[in-house]
Amino acid sequence: MKLALGAALLITLFAGTARAEPLPGASVESLLAAARQHSPDLRMVRLEAEAARERIAPAGALPDPVLRIELENVTRNGSQNATLDPTRTGDTKYTLMQPLPFWGKRDLRREVASAEATQADGRTADTWAEVASRIKGLYAQYWLTGQSLQLTRENIELSRRLEQIAQVRYAGGLAAQQDAIRAQLERSTMEAELVGMESEFHHLMVFINAMLARHADAALAEPTVLRPLPPRLDGTALNTRLLAANPQLAIEAARIGGAEKSRDLAYRNRYPDLTLGVAPMQVGNRIDAWSLMLEMSLPLQQGTRRSQERESERLLEAAAARQEALSHRLQGDLNAAISNLESARATEQITRTRLLPQAELTFKSALAGYENGKVDFATLLDAQRQIRNTRLALLRAQASQQMRLADIERLLGEDL
Repeated sequence: MKLALGAALLITLFAGTARAEPLPGASVESLLAAARQHSPDLRMVRLEAEAARERIAPAGALPDPVLRIELENVTRNGSQNATLDPTRTGDTKYTLMQPLPFWGKRDLRREVASAEATQADGRTADTWAEVASRIKGLYAQYWLTGQSLQLTRENIELSRRLEQIAQVRYAGGLAAQQDAIRAQLERSTMEAELVGMESEFHHLMVFINAMLARHADAALAEPTVLRPLPPRLDGTALNTRLLAANPQLAIEAARIGGAEKSRDLAYRNRYPDLTLGVAPMQVGNRIDAWSLMLEMSLPLQQGTRRSQERESERLLEAAAARQEALSHRLQGDLNAAISNLESARATEQITRTRLLPQAELTFKSALAGYENGKVDFATLLDAQRQIRNTRLALLRAQASQQMRLADIERLLGEDL
């Protein structure tokens, strides 16, 4: 029995381990999926959008009816003490009134609320675009720092081998002791850089965890891959997509729609609102009479209404101007981001196909020359630094492309 229970426990533990979700961080897609579920910024704007949608129906609803009860002659001309009993008063009047806004006002109020809900939905899309862009940028830096750490560790190991070569040559009387000391100094410098990179790597993990509403020291997977880049971008097509899909422009379009309806509502306020009522009158224990009532507001404050109409006109013009200014600014940002992406792409191409092979040949030649006594150790160290810097430049160009791509997608509000 004990053996069976132990086996069942082990099976349960292994099953739980198998079902455990992998840590986010290996790819930017894993971070984005976690952010969709856990980002507090996104959850906040989603709830605000839901609240805005709930305001649409009440905005176009009729006002609540009003019930008025009037007890008249409660002392029966002084023949009794005051009373609240309707059967003992002179008469009791029950008035039920229903306010009725002028025709079209309810529909306009509903459309204004709908435009505000559309703006809230736009803010949700814009917040997600902002959160996704920040995560993409952080992941690019996270990947760059991780790759730089790996490259620096490889170069530290290479410096250790160069130091051994220098010591062997020094022992054979073929090189000065200074060569070994230089190799040690180079390795110590890179070890100091490694400490800074490890600190930056940890800081990036903290920032990413904060975006995902996770504990600051929660584990993340090692970054492994970058997103594939799209082919050469068509600026004209992307500008068209920007005008059609950018969440901020969608918000401004909804604001213009709401301003138009608010203007129409301001003009509709020139007309009176009505109140209809019915009033049965009770005398003793019976209904003795019925009254009908029509109440009308008198829009006599024309100066006030004209000011409100001019205000609504100016707000509409301001919303249109804001949309135009935003459109020009976003198109400028988009074109700059496209240019930066293509520049980083060209830099990567040159570095990968020309600079890196040249640096590798230079290092191999310097290493062979040093072993043969044809070049000094300083030349070998310079060649090592050159190949290291070239590899770092290649990594930075790749990360830069990812960040510029994130900028473009932030502006478009969607992935390419």
